[in-house]
Amino acid sequence: MTTRVRHPYLDHPGPIAFAHRGGAADGLENTAAAFRRAVEEGYRYLETDVHATSDGRLVALHDATLDRVTDTGGRIADLPWARVRHARVAGREPVPLFEDLVEEFPEARWNVDVKAEPALLPLLGLIERTGAWDRICVGSFSEARVARAQRLAGPRLATSYGTRGVLALRLRSLGMPAAPRVSAVCAQVPEAQSGVRVVDHRFVRAVHARGLQVHVWTVNDADRMHALLDLGVDGIMTDHTRTLRDVLKERGTWV
Repeated sequence: MTTRVRHPYLDHPGPIAFAHRGGAADGLENTAAAFRRAVEEGYRYLETDVHATSDGRLVALHDATLDRVTDTGGRIADLPWARVRHARVAGREPVPLFEDLVEEFPEARWNVDVKAEPALLPLLGLIERTGAWDRICVGSFSEARVARAQRLAGPRLATSYGTRGVLALRLRSLGMPAAPRVSAVCAQVPEAQSGVRVVDHRFVRAVHARGLQVHVWTVNDADRMHALLDLGVDGIMTDHTRTLRDVLKERGTWV
């Protein structure tokens, strides 16, 4: 039996429930209010995205601009924090600094998608400053960004694979001679991409054979959650936090 890669970030009895953007179903994604509610519901793992402002402040927001989710507009990379701090998500909640979230929820573990290169060094600096190496897993669609994070931080940093690493794992699961070029503690993947299924029993088996965990995003339907858990996935990210909590309670694996 293969021994799974162990990093303190992954220490959790049973499948990991991730509150995707804090639970984005009500439109308050990536706000302190959303994360606060998820923690109150019992979530220990929170997923978010980070961008850097023009003066290097790290904010929790998915998009490169403020236009979609806030009452103002503009590219985050072009705006100082003094401007971004006045934007309101859904016209109600402020865009939070990631550092404030780490401080407010000291028991939470964070899955952080680094959306742009300027956010990487501020994020690693924050992890170093706060000693949060066991609490944060860094991911990105960019394989180069993941590799750079690993070079700068070393094995104390938990990372997930970028797009190329996931593709290599998928090809390997289909019997092709491929392997990721970087290391990671988990593969975080969609259930399907562009109509092509990613997560099936072959993929889960191939990832587990490398000693890694499989986390699937973003799953909001209870039947799909059950099906994925039956396949043996190790974590699920959801916008519908109560639905996932109910599924895990039904299976006796909610912690």
